Amino acid sequence: MSGSGFEQGEVVRPFVVTAGRTRPVREELRIETLVSAAPAALSAPLGFERHRIVELCQYPRSVAELAALLPVPLGVARVLVADLAAERYVTVHEQLAGDPSVALLERIRDGLLRL
Repeated sequence: MSGSGFEQGEVVRPFVVTAGRTRPVREELRIETLVSAAPAALSAPLGFERHRIVELCQYPRSVAELAALLPVPLGVARVLVADLAAERYVTVHEQLAGDPSVALLERIRDGLLRL
């Protein structure tokens, strides 16, 4: 079995993962938005991608990083993160006004380079 959670050669279309939705319930989720999850959320009965997001968010990660690490299209990651936030399994950290920090931009760059 590969690290993606699927048997080799098995393909799951993004619309299956998001139940056909293409827009997140929280439109303000941007690629640099940071997301974290409490350790207690690890025991929640979640499907593979949703559980993996909770695992990855044990320290803050950007939506772009999550998309790269899952790997799923950015739109799918936004839908999944928004759902998890609505269900209170993850916390979305609102970006302060102004430009993003250099550290944040470096983390996003590093996540995208892992694609």
